Amino acid sequence: MGRDKAHLLVEGVAMARRVAEALTAAGASDVWAVGGDPDALGRLGLRVVPDDRPGGGPLPATITALEGGDAEVVMVLACDLLHPSPAAVRTVVEALDAAGPDVLAAVPVVDQALQWTHAGWRRSARTPLQAAYDGGARSLKRGAAGLPQIQVHGLRAAEVADADAPEDLVPGH
Repeated sequence: MGRDKAHLLVEGVAMARRVAEALTAAGASDVWAVGGDPDALGRLGLRVVPDDRPGGGPLPATITALEGGDAEVVMVLACDLLHPSPAAVRTVVEALDAAGPDVLAAVPVVDQALQWTHAGWRRSARTPLQAAYDGGARSLKRGAAGLPQIQVHGLRAAEVADADAPEDLVPGH
């Protein structure tokens, strides 16, 4: 995109704000952004937790997200979702809750693709994810490869679609 997607407007609202609103509407009690420009995100009304490994991608950002707060289940969403859905968030959390405490991650599958940046995690996944990162894993897929996890089916593609190119922001595209 050539710029910070968190601040791009969709229907007049910054993408990161839309994601935060969806999380809150889904019942999240504590919502924050990992990394990014703290001043700019603060102006959007978001609390920012510094990313320990800026630019490292979703795996280290997820590790950072699992360090804070006190909720047992943590949803980690990309900031560039086009149509973040409270119902989709609830579906993932409910699937993880129903799977029992030994399952550490719930990952949506849409169009046969795992949606790692729309996943639910148990806080206890932090230690094995950190160990995988320390061992050289750099993607969520690779970092979570050995974790007990479930796949969540039934979400629509629009609920997990993100903006990868400027044309993704054009309505009807």
